[in-house]
Amino acid sequence: MRSQTHKTAAAVGALVALLASAPPARAAGPRDVTADVLADRDVTLTGDTVVTVPPGTTTYDGVFRGKGTLTVRGTGTLVLTKDSDFTLPSTRQRVRILGGNHPRVTTTAADPPAVTVERGATLQYGNGGTTGLIGHFPYGTPAFRLNQDNIRVDGTLRLSLRSAYNLGTVSGSGLITQPRFLWGTWDLTSGPFAGVIDNGTQTNAGRPEYATSLPNVRKVLNQGTWTVDTPLGETVVQRMDFYQREYGSDINVQSRPGSKVILTGQYSWANQGGDTNPSLSDPALNWTPAHKNVNKRGTNIKGANVQWGDGTTNRIFMPGTAKTVYINLLAARSRSLLTFDYDGPVTLGAPIGGGRFHDTLSAPGAGDIVIKGTKGNDVTFAAVQFYDGATTVEKGAVLRLGSGEPGGDGGLYTRGGHYRIVNDGSLVVDNTRTSLTLPRISGSGSLTQAGRATTTLTGGSVTYTGETTVTRGTLALRGGATLAHSRGIRLTSTGARLDAGPAGLRVVSSLSGKGTVAGSVVNDGVVTGGLRVAGDYTQSAKGELVLGARPLKVSGAVRLAGDLDLAAAGTRPARTVTVLDHQGGARTTGAFKGLKEGTRIELADTTYRITYRGGDGNDVVLTTDPASAAARVRSATAPTAQAAAPRPTDTAEGLGWWPYVLALGLLGGLAVTPALGMWGRRGGGGRHAADR
Repeated sequence: MRSQTHKTAAAVGALVALLASAPPARAAGPRDVTADVLADRDVTLTGDTVVTVPPGTTTYDGVFRGKGTLTVRGTGTLVLTKDSDFTLPSTRQRVRILGGNHPRVTTTAADPPAVTVERGATLQYGNGGTTGLIGHFPYGTPAFRLNQDNIRVDGTLRLSLRSAYNLGTVSGSGLITQPRFLWGTWDLTSGPFAGVIDNGTQTNAGRPEYATSLPNVRKVLNQGTWTVDTPLGETVVQRMDFYQREYGSDINVQSRPGSKVILTGQYSWANQGGDTNPSLSDPALNWTPAHKNVNKRGTNIKGANVQWGDGTTNRIFMPGTAKTVYINLLAARSRSLLTFDYDGPVTLGAPIGGGRFHDTLSAPGAGDIVIKGTKGNDVTFAAVQFYDGATTVEKGAVLRLGSGEPGGDGGLYTRGGHYRIVNDGSLVVDNTRTSLTLPRISGSGSLTQAGRATTTLTGGSVTYTGETTVTRGTLALRGGATLAHSRGIRLTSTGARLDAGPAGLRVVSSLSGKGTVAGSVVNDGVVTGGLRVAGDYTQSAKGELVLGARPLKVSGAVRLAGDLDLAAAGTRPARTVTVLDHQGGARTTGAFKGLKEGTRIELADTTYRITYRGGDGNDVVLTTDPASAAARVRSATAPTAQAAAPRPTDTAEGLGWWPYVLALGLLGGLAVTPALGMWGRRGGGGRHAADR
């Protein structure tokens, strides 16, 4: 007989063995309230809760309350017709807003989602009325009720509400869609949402009370009005691409003092991809008018500081022409500012105006434009602009007025009270048909006339200091405009023309190239041959003419003084060198410094004489000196000396021919010394050396 102790031990051992072999206990899963929802019963959350929506549409007239989370799954659509109010369990809440976050709402670590819409399911807030939102609003935020019930959308969230609302922090990768023509206002706050937003009527992506940051949103299908606003002193960056499928959509940007909105994507038309992946089959369609204007998009910048691009892309924000896009700069709290910041060439094909919506050219735009000095930033205005403010081209940037292609002429509105060009980069004018008049150009940058159409600089405020280049067409000076501040003028082709007008051109730096100057030229700087002057040419004592590959051609009177640089003739010796081709009938007057008529000039191994009566009687010509030519001929044809027989060194005859060599050397030294002195007085390399 076993003892009681043994019986007890055996029982304990059996119990332990039974427990060890039993399956582990399962944690309680989320509560399934599908039956309650299908029966329209109110649901009180006591933790994690799930609703599985059957295929089709389920309209729920009950409400959710209590503490917990709600997950919507399945393949159908769940429509909420009444507002629901529940909260996360207090152990999951981490947001505390003290003092209302004055003066703006800032959430650094948001609560986890209270509502989740799984892939394949659709949750619809509202049924076209003003109720149906899930929200809890405990925060005392200023002029703005922030929703505590954040939402994760991996399926579809449809916002069928006519009221104003927000969803708190938004996450997930699905679709958030707002039907058209409901006129509800969605205050879109921040979040890591990486899906697509379909804005059917009105979305506020930021307000003075909060800044919206949506770094991961893939695309926005904008079928209504997308409005961006900012708090004071805040920079907001929105990187998504925008698409439009219906006529009448636009993007409005507002900002407060010290704030900026940066848009780095592109606003395109969409002709494929539906709501979940809007896209455009061919980028050229953005530039092509479509039936009933369905591809016309617009942006209204309302007293805001806006920047297109962040220096890492060359996809312009608004691609299109005046027939497919409109851009308005408006004054609200202040004048607007639009900055272009790209790392490659972009083309603005539409005018920037200041009218109301599509009527963009009914008034000038009230704002200024900046072409940022980012490496590679090359912006073409392929339309004549209609804003009244300043245009600034920063160092390293390029602004082109005109694309150089038919239909791509550009320009600026110059009658505005704020108009001016501050050019520290490169300004290129490349119009094919539209002539431009540009006053008030300052800065350290260059100006290039590259198009067939004429560009006219006018007024006394043309003061830019960079180089002036004419590659094609005509650059004209009128109304007191000069190029006195430009560090150099180049006419790089035979078709390049600088029209100096009645006042003529005063060269204080340099003038060179192959083209034509129409009008008189006064040279107080450096002029290089190869040009044609269709007028008088006067060279002052401060001026210098540099011999080029071709002579300077002058059709008017010629008056000479100053220096002549003949270095080019020394590298290409010729029997005759024409320095200045005077094509007029008058006599050439004056002479270059130190070079009166007939002066001998040594260039390399050739001696020339200068004449001011050469060619047809009044050209400046260098001709080979006959004495120098004869000496070269004698040297080339003299017989080779025979070697002398050895002679005794102690006789007079033994000195041989050495006395004669010494004598010739002494005479040569006496002749060379004055010539060297005269060469030194002329400054050496490049200037002439003359014997009188």
